[in-house]
Amino acid sequence: MAAQAVGPTADYKIKPEHNFTSPDGTTTVEQYAKIDADGDYTWQFWARHQDKLTLLKPEQAHYAAGFRFTSDSQWLVRMQKTGSGESTLYLYRLGPQGFVPATKKPLGDLAWAYFKSRPEWRKVKKDPEYHISANLLKGTEENYRWLGVDWPENRYLLIGLSGDADIKTRKPMQTGVVHGWRCRYDLQTGKFDVPPLFSNDNAKAVVPQ
Repeated sequence: MAAQAVGPTADYKIKPEHNFTSPDGTTTVEQYAKIDADGDYTWQFWARHQDKLTLLKPEQAHYAAGFRFTSDSQWLVRMQKTGSGESTLYLYRLGPQGFVPATKKPLGDLAWAYFKSRPEWRKVKKDPEYHISANLLKGTEENYRWLGVDWPENRYLLIGLSGDADIKTRKPMQTGVVHGWRCRYDLQTGKFDVPPLFSNDNAKAVVPQ
């Protein structure tokens, strides 16, 4: 993908309070918002790296995003709220043309697909109307040392999944069906796994509360 040289159009205004800078100081993520006649926001996210400016697709209605770099500043995760109680993740990597998408689908979608391929998914109450979230666990910049692990630098991302289902009763309500189930994403191989240290908590994460 070629870098975008022009940047956002004039109707998008920068919101500097939402900017993020990489640990090495060479990249700044800038967030721009366009407001329509009804007062609704549309957001665009641009990564400025040296003389290159790339659009971190897709744009998002209503919500700004959070961003987190790996400590080597080569990978960038976008933490995106998509609705009430819903969120996903997007992964980008630094290449010759600046930051570009690292996966064809959102990283959050890939994490849910991995979870659904595992035996634990059979224990989860199925409902046609899910409200799901994928969240990046803290510790990316420190290689998750708070967990007591000694993994290779800038190798893994830890993701937590949560989901609510709509319960059809006389008074409709939501109930949690997945409570912070965790997995690990390998940035080198593009594969997911579940480290043994997550086993106990993951077993509880699919038990109804």
